[in-house]
Amino acid sequence: MHQLDLIMTLTACLTAALVGGFLAHKTRLSPIVGYLLSGMIVGPFTPGFVADRGLAEQLSEVGVILLMFGVGLEFHLKELLAVRRVAIPGAVGQSLAAALGTMVFLHLFGESWTAGLVFGLCLSVASTVVLIRVLSDQRALHSPAGHISVGWLVVEDLFTVLVLVLLPAIFGKQSDVSPNLGMTVGIALLKVTALVVGVFIIGGRVVPWLMHRAARTRSRELFTLTVLVIALGIAVGSAQLFGVSMALGAFLAGMIVGQSEFSHRAAIDALPMRDAFAVLFFVTVGMLMNPRDLMASPWLLLSTLFVILIIKPVAAFVIVRWLGSPPRTALSVSAALAQIGEFSFMLGDLGRKLEILTTAQTNVLGAAAIVSITLNPFLFKSVKPLETWATRKPRLWKWLTARVPAPAGAAGAEGATSSSAKHRDAAHRAVIIGYGPVGRTVTRLLRENEIEPTIVEMNVDTVRRLVAEGIPAVYGDATHRETLKNAGVPEAGTVILTASNTADSPETIRVARDLNAKVRILARAGYVKEIAALRSAGADAVFSSESEVGFAMIEALLRGLGATDEQLDRERDRVYAELGAVRGPNDAVIDALNNESRQARDARNAEIAAARAKQTTDS
Repeated sequence: MHQLDLIMTLTACLTAALVGGFLAHKTRLSPIVGYLLSGMIVGPFTPGFVADRGLAEQLSEVGVILLMFGVGLEFHLKELLAVRRVAIPGAVGQSLAAALGTMVFLHLFGESWTAGLVFGLCLSVASTVVLIRVLSDQRALHSPAGHISVGWLVVEDLFTVLVLVLLPAIFGKQSDVSPNLGMTVGIALLKVTALVVGVFIIGGRVVPWLMHRAARTRSRELFTLTVLVIALGIAVGSAQLFGVSMALGAFLAGMIVGQSEFSHRAAIDALPMRDAFAVLFFVTVGMLMNPRDLMASPWLLLSTLFVILIIKPVAAFVIVRWLGSPPRTALSVSAALAQIGEFSFMLGDLGRKLEILTTAQTNVLGAAAIVSITLNPFLFKSVKPLETWATRKPRLWKWLTARVPAPAGAAGAEGATSSSAKHRDAAHRAVIIGYGPVGRTVTRLLRENEIEPTIVEMNVDTVRRLVAEGIPAVYGDATHRETLKNAGVPEAGTVILTASNTADSPETIRVARDLNAKVRILARAGYVKEIAALRSAGADAVFSSESEVGFAMIEALLRGLGATDEQLDRERDRVYAELGAVRGPNDAVIDALNNESRQARDARNAEIAAARAKQTTDS
């Protein structure tokens, strides 16, 4: 019976989440909104089927572990350091403002200061999923505001991880045996320190070795299993051996994997599992929401929304402006962070289990998340109109643009971000799929012509060698969207598919075209019959081995007979026509590249001829 309950609960939760996700997508809302509402539908406070929340909660624990593992994978210390002068004080200041404001409100409602503090911490951290989605939709992810917001959230996430570790130590049952609060916190920090040292010293050696062994098998299943075992194993080991939260162990596991060359592929392979189980986490949060409790405490809900939509954005704006960023950047950061999400639920759920927060308060937390996530894209879109309106109010605009005493280096962080963005937008960038003989030749020619190549390759040894040689390379499957994004396809001018195995080339072309509609795609086909499929997928030009070999033979023959370049061009066109190698709309560009190559070849031949003539004269 238990097995049947498990299957029915899992099926009901995922089906409701699927329907809710579709509806949210249709209405252009965040999927999280749909998942939370789906949880209400299958929860005990609405009519119809009621899922077993206990079973769903157990399954959702895997989602929490994989979410934290993903945060560790995406945590890049360099990116945080680039905006540290804004992100670190900003995250700390905004968190304090949200916590203090919430403590005051809850105290007015008769709640304890402790409940107000924990509830305020829940409201202080924004959703990474929502932030990235909003910034990407508005094409602001690589803007100064985007980099500051992402760095800001990294600091908030790290702070939240620390809170998740300390709350059970301070308020859990085991804390009763501790003589005082200071000793409890000290013991918890010692355990965390021992865990971090152990994971980075031992795991830093074992994890890359294990993943390298899995990668060399060329088996996607074994590699995915390895990633899951590392994430779950370190998480469970952290809880059993060190008495800390599994969330922290998963985060550290993600950091270890993220520092290796397997980070991109690990993120891609773990992503489907993470998303599936994370959905269950949001559904279980939604199952806690009782509409009657919300109606019974409307002032608590309004106060919570006031903190999220007013106090947090105002605090963020003041801090970002004080640190020297322009008004547009400050407004964008403020709008992007005016929401709460997955970490808020994790803190709220832990607070409920520790009996710090009530069920009514976690209900309000879920409702506030739905409202703030729904409004967030509209708030971000209003930044430009709001700035335009402010410019028409001389006094207001003068106050907004007043020079502020920015700390030394604050503007420099933003400047570094802009410079990085310019580098990514450089015209001379190409992504090469495959590093076989053709890929090596293309890479050499591109570098000789001052075009920066980035290689995508499934052979981990090749990737390591390329990185050691200073050539940008990404280890991963080119049919995956994240692999091509990490390789820089959205900012590249050209994508060149050189791999001899062309079975996955159409899918790779479709993904690349979806990431960058203007990118020029040159593809290799093993046979003429494959050309139509590659062209249909979106390739601008396809070069088949059969046609190129045929023309190479004709060229060698005709050059021996003294044919001119014009004659060879006509023969090339005839060969392409006969073998079906129909060329794409960028013929002029491709012809220009061919002409450049021909001119370079002719120049080299002339130099060789001159050198030989000189040798003959000297002798």
